[in-house]
Amino acid sequence: MRYLSYLFALLAGAALSFEGGIYAELGKTIGKLETSFYNFFMGSIIVGLIWLFAGKGKLSYTVEAPKWSLMGGFLGVVYLTSIVISVSFVGVGITMVAVIIGQLVMSMVIEHYGWLGSKKSRINKEKIFAIVSMLIALISIN
Repeated sequence: MRYLSYLFALLAGAALSFEGGIYAELGKTIGKLETSFYNFFMGSIIVGLIWLFAGKGKLSYTVEAPKWSLMGGFLGVVYLTSIVISVSFVGVGITMVAVIIGQLVMSMVIEHYGWLGSKKSRINKEKIFAIVSMLIALISIN
């Protein structure tokens, strides 16, 4: 199952690159915020249909969830809208590298402190070197 998870993550990354390029182009036609709205509107319809037929959870328990865990919707809007805007200016490749660097930095901080129920994993010189290397790559390909 572990390797299947890696495959799904790789597919998600590839899909995000396509999505960034597609939505940057759509943003030229309908507007950047409108593109973000379109994404979430269509996504809600699609996930809603899947949920109707395959959902097994209890959506009504949302009110019982920790309030901080409901920030995902807000962060998703920030994430997608930032990509739609960034791809228009710097392209898909640079945007995705910057997104990955941002994800890695925040993941390191989250795991360092054990936030959000994650297993603690100290920031070390190897992780810092990896981030610095990626920043150099980002600057170099720009």
